[in-house]
Formats: sequence, structure tokens, C-alpha cells
Amino acid sequence: MNSFNLYFERVIEYAPRLSESLFETGIMMIFAMVAAIVLGLPLGTLLYLASKGKPMENKFLYQLASIFVNIVRSFPFLLLVVVMQPLIRLLYGRATGDPVAASFPMMLIAIALYARFVEQSLHDVPRGVTETAQSMGATTFQLVWKFLYVEARSSLIIGFTTAFVSFISYSTIMGVVGGGGIGDFAIRYGYQRYETDIMYTSIVVIIIFVVLAQWMGLKIARKLDKR
Repeated sequence: MNSFNLYFERVIEYAPRLSESLFETGIMMIFAMVAAIVLGLPLGTLLYLASKGKPMENKFLYQLASIFVNIVRSFPFLLLVVVMQPLIRLLYGRATGDPVAASFPMMLIAIALYARFVEQSLHDVPRGVTETAQSMGATTFQLVWKFLYVEARSSLIIGFTTAFVSFISYSTIMGVVGGGGIGDFAIRYGYQRYETDIMYTSIVVIIIFVVLAQWMGLKIARKLDKR
């Protein structure tokens, strides 16, 4: 009982810093999610449309976009963070000590990661849907917006949920460049100070976030799946 009371007191002591780290993680996650939707979704759609046998088939454009996605996805994230420091400093004015600055690498990986999910989701749409849209004289925009996205909406949500979980994992690395976040809190206040109870508490918080995100994403996907 005394051990539990001591642990509870320590959690209360670190609660303000833990709350601050969660806020920093939230900032990074918001930027990553917005980038995934605003840029990753169109990029993934372009990959689909420009692929062989699709309405906007263009081998050069497809290869160009695909190379970008493959390079970003295969680049070790920690090295990507380091390599982007000069560019972040040029665009934002600072590259460390700020969750907004730390969000730039996460936004880049979010775009590439979700773009590939989107491409695969659209390829999984039955060919008959595309043929029906074309037989009705639908434009490319109408094909995408009123047919492909509608048919693939459940898969797109599942893909975004999977990407979201990856974003949480990537955010734990951002403490290396002073981005803060829950991962940085676990390392700085738990691991480096040999306070394992605080470290494990942080890990539990991260796991709870992941479980909640997956549960919500799958629930929304099932609700939208009319098949």
C-alpha cells in the first residue's frame, strides 16, 4: 500500500510535465493528420489515376510520385529528422525546441505513408465501379469523388487509422530534436533518471492512445461499410 501511495505521489508530481508532453504530442499529431488528408490523399489518388490502365495513365508521372513515396517511406525516420534540420530552419526559423518545428518530418512521412494506403484502397475498388462511372459520362473528378471515395471509404478510414498509429510511434522520436512529446517525457524523466515507474506510466498512456485510436477508426470504418 505504501508503494502504491509513493507511486501515486510521484505521478501527481510529474502530472504537469506529463500534461505538457501530451499537448506537444497533440500538436505534432494534428499537423501530421492534416498533412496526410490535405496532401497524402490527393497524392495517393494521383498514384492510382496515373497507374497503368487508369483514367489518367501516365508512366512518368506515376514513377515520379512513386519514387518520392518510396524514398520517404524507406528513409530511416531518425535520419530523416536530422537531414531535414537545415530546411526546417530555413522555412520556420528554428529547427529544435518546438513541437511545430518537429512536426515537419512527421508531416512528410504522413504524406508518403497515407498516399500509399490511399493508392492501395482505390486499387481494391471493383473495376465495375469505374466502368459504371465512365459509362455514365462521369468526369475524372466525379469518378474520384462520387464513386471511388464512396466505395473505398471504409478502407480509407482503416488506412488512416493505421497511419495514425504510426504517427504516434514517430512522434516518440521527436525528442531527439527537442520536439518534446510523450516519448521524450518517457526517456528524459523515466529512462535517463532510472525512474522506471514513470517510464512505464508513459508507455501505458501511449498504449491507451493507440488502442483508442484503433477502436475508434475500426468502429467508424464498420459504420461506413455498407457492403
